[in-house]
Amino acid sequence: MIEAKLHDTVRVHYTLSLEDGSVFDSTEGKEPFQFTIGEGMVIPGFEKGILGMKEGETRVFSVPPEDGYGPYNEDLVLKIDRSYIPPHIDPKVGMVLRVYAPHGGTTLVTVKEVGEETIMLDANHPLAGKELRFQVTLLEILK
Repeated sequence: MIEAKLHDTVRVHYTLSLEDGSVFDSTEGKEPFQFTIGEGMVIPGFEKGILGMKEGETRVFSVPPEDGYGPYNEDLVLKIDRSYIPPHIDPKVGMVLRVYAPHGGTTLVTVKEVGEETIMLDANHPLAGKELRFQVTLLEILK
């Protein structure tokens, strides 16, 4: 039976859970996820976990932060003056905002803390620093 290898396009169903068992993302009840191994479309640990799988196989594997979304970086947590937030936005803890970066692009940040005069924003990916647990079923190797 053929095994998934570098440069193969594959279709999978997956469930992504965190260390506490909570489900963060899943294709259950949705279309399968399709990608080409080695093109950098997904985190390295996800690709590594699928290499060598056969069609119809289900595998459970963990991905450390280094092969996932990287370590949590305290330098990406910023305290800003509340006046930088447009008046029509009422920031709440957990809210995701799009901010303009100095280089001209935009980035998403999560509101961590709301004070009278300042707001704490976190530009880390929500999964940064977390061990990820995947359950993956390889449905098809498309080549």
